[in-house]
Amino acid sequence: MDIRIGIANSPRELAFESGQTPAEIEKIVAGALADGGTHVSLSDDKGKLYLVPVASLSYVEIGSEESRRIGFVG
Repeated sequence: MDIRIGIANSPRELAFESGQTPAEIEKIVAGALADGGTHVSLSDDKGKLYLVPVASLSYVEIGSEESRRIGFVG
């Protein structure tokens, strides 16, 4: 699952692949926003943990589980 997170006042976005389902990611992000949480905690496929302050979130894009194509597309 591809995840991209936009961070306020930062020209770059945080992008990584996670083994979590879209529903799990949505629940984590929505819960942190609704409950007044201080940060969102997500992990990637390699075991890295990402902590993003809720106040700095611009957007969270949850990609598809479809594998990437290799080669030329006609």
